[in-house]
Amino acid sequence: MDERPISPALKLLAGLMFVFLLAPLLVVVPISFSGDAYMAFPPSSWSVKWYGAIFADAKMTAAFSISLLLALVVTLLSLLLGLPAAYALVRLKPPGAEAIGSLFTAPLLLPTIVLGLAILLVFAPLGLLGTFQGLVIAHLIVTLPYAVRVLSTALATLPIPVEEAASTLGAPPLTVFFRVTLPMMRSGMISTAALCFLVSFDEVVLSLFMTGPRISTLPVAMYHHVEQQADPMVAALSVLLVVLTLVVVVVVDRTAGLAKTFVK
Repeated sequence: MDERPISPALKLLAGLMFVFLLAPLLVVVPISFSGDAYMAFPPSSWSVKWYGAIFADAKMTAAFSISLLLALVVTLLSLLLGLPAAYALVRLKPPGAEAIGSLFTAPLLLPTIVLGLAILLVFAPLGLLGTFQGLVIAHLIVTLPYAVRVLSTALATLPIPVEEAASTLGAPPLTVFFRVTLPMMRSGMISTAALCFLVSFDEVVLSLFMTGPRISTLPVAMYHHVEQQADPMVAALSVLLVVLTLVVVVVVDRTAGLAKTFVK
């Protein structure tokens, strides 16, 4: 492979892009440590009281618990449903596999607000609005295409001769899958789990259509809080969410490596 050195101009452009993407943190982080009763930059005083206010707010802690549980359930279901679908599309290759694969990814082509309205119209007669089950199904509509896509790519890059060798030695198909194929897909499984978790936990548009007085996710609770108040608590929450994302990235890096997981 021809590895050419990166030009200084390209390095400078990449650096400017990183600065542009991270620039909001230069405002959000100081505001989260503000001692003022309203958002102001730069803060006139410094305090960590807004971090304590998060844990003292029953609505925010309840919404966080729901979002965390929801993201974990959606991630697990995305893996359980996406893995067989990806295996069937890549290994079994049924008639119309390309069309079926396009059908799986179709929800990603629609604007989220259009998808949310469609889900609202379908779920309302079924009594799924404002329920945890309805939120799980709505989030699955978004995360499952990612799961099928990533897992299909992971399966397509595996060395088929290794599986064929196991079959030749007398291993039944299920044994080949669980003892050969699945271990080789470790990086793809981890990347799928991380992606589905973050997409579900951060989803706000679909959740706005699905939540109600009985149940609310953290992004929706933050949205309503900003509508009613302009204090720095949302900035503190945003910093904590950034930290949560970094934790997920670090876990992925320690378990599988970012290069192996996301770079194919």
